[in-house]
Amino acid sequence: MNSNYQHSDITQLILKAFYKVYNTLGYGFLEKVYENAMLLELHKLGLNCLRQQPIDVFYDDQKVGLYYADLIVNDCVIIELKAAEGIALEHEAQLTNYLKATEIEVGLLLNFGREPQQKRKVFANNRKNHNPS
Repeated sequence: MNSNYQHSDITQLILKAFYKVYNTLGYGFLEKVYENAMLLELHKLGLNCLRQQPIDVFYDDQKVGLYYADLIVNDCVIIELKAAEGIALEHEAQLTNYLKATEIEVGLLLNFGREPQQKRKVFANNRKNHNPS
């Protein structure tokens, strides 16, 4: 993974955890099993993780929906976990929508299918608060 990407140090650790969990558990478990294992592995790597965090969706300043992110790491990366045959366009759209609805700009879609798959998504817009450094 390119080290010039936003939060690449964290996403590299997340991917390390993903492949360790995949190589240990393999294919065929429910998403919740992988979520629990990922949480353990990410904590071992010293990352701060929150699971099943609510994400409110607003339209015209009115709350119109509620979703739950599988994992949020170090308050800067959303992880969406799947245990499907393959990554589908709707999985990517789901992660992109989570990024749209939060201040978080970086997301990883991790699929524990027959073959491990990962996809990185970045979404920035003018509604996101940026702190100039």
